[in-house]
Amino acid sequence: MNPFELKPRSLESCIRDWSGMYPKPYDKRQTDPYTKTRIILMNGTEFEAVYFSHNFSRKCPNNDLRRELALLRRIEQQQQKTISMLKPADETILEQTIGYEQLAVDLTARMAQCEKDKNVRAALDFALLEDFDHLYRYADLMDMETGEKAENLVGRYTEIMPGRPTIAHHRHPYDEIKPYIHDATADPLTKLHASIITAAEQQTMNYYMNVGCFYPTEMGRKLYMEIGLVEEQHVSQYGSLIDTTTTLLECLVMHEYTECYLYYSCYQDETDPAVKAIWEQFFEMEVAHLHKAAELLAKYENKEACQLIPQGEFPELLNLGSNIDYVRHVLSTVNMTADKEGYCPVDKLPSDSDFMRYQQWVNENVDGVPSHQVIEQYIALKGEDYRFETAPNPIDALQDRTQDNTTVGRK
Repeated sequence: MNPFELKPRSLESCIRDWSGMYPKPYDKRQTDPYTKTRIILMNGTEFEAVYFSHNFSRKCPNNDLRRELALLRRIEQQQQKTISMLKPADETILEQTIGYEQLAVDLTARMAQCEKDKNVRAALDFALLEDFDHLYRYADLMDMETGEKAENLVGRYTEIMPGRPTIAHHRHPYDEIKPYIHDATADPLTKLHASIITAAEQQTMNYYMNVGCFYPTEMGRKLYMEIGLVEEQHVSQYGSLIDTTTTLLECLVMHEYTECYLYYSCYQDETDPAVKAIWEQFFEMEVAHLHKAAELLAKYENKEACQLIPQGEFPELLNLGSNIDYVRHVLSTVNMTADKEGYCPVDKLPSDSDFMRYQQWVNENVDGVPSHQVIEQYIALKGEDYRFETAPNPIDALQDRTQDNTTVGRK
């Protein structure tokens, strides 16, 4: 599939009325978990498109170009509103959070397995183990407060057990910045991966940042506060991978190409007929957006989109599915931490490293760390933590279900 070779519809035909914009929400009890995660992914992708467009407009002195951006942005906003309204009103904040973390785990794992750039793959594998642990913490909170088992929400496609303990995620901001890719030489799939994971993690960061204060219990509010800060770290890490030398119009083309790729991928895999129809409709709209972005690039910078995306043909499509074996494999790196542009075993860091200093600042009182408190309170209540495992955790230090580990990846 090459979206540049398709005949685009007019931009004006992409504007919908209110009845066309509001969809029927999915049934939270019947809908496949990966339909839910695709909805979260595309909600975040549309938010990123709008967020980027606003920032582009604020840096652009040409009002004619800004008007073109405003039209594209309005259509993207209508799309985002439709996608966000697919969430049913009876799905709680925490139930949707399980979907966010399942997306983070399985999206990251799928991309890492086919990523050719060693730096991008290392970043994916590293943060994968942190989102995996977040899923475990939220799942224990859910069972403790509501009795609902997260394994049912994830369809048993994704295991629920400790990864790198959340207490070990808190790093100095200096350690989140990684080498950026170069669009001129990067594989097309690498460029897509950097854009997709940045948007997805940004959506999670924003969700936790905004809903945490509405959570009804103090324990939950604290957990959203802590994990929300980790998600900001992930956005810093992943965002630093994106080529810093591209122009804003080149970035616009890449944003639209990414959206075309994702909607087409979602359409190919979707099992819900109503949602599948939305993916098809929005893919057609994004083809029109892509052609307009390419037109603007040619008009204002005298460049062709093929200079940025030489082939145009989509690389391997994104397929969301279970990644249990791969996550278990990556767990062997659970004692790694970030160190400036790279990663290293935590026991190789000097005592005065940025990581150690930051840990001392925020985690001096281990018992006050919310992610640790959740598990300890659950164990005190039920005798052992909540997990969904297909086999014991492959890391010996993480197999004890009667005590939360706070040293792995940290000391």
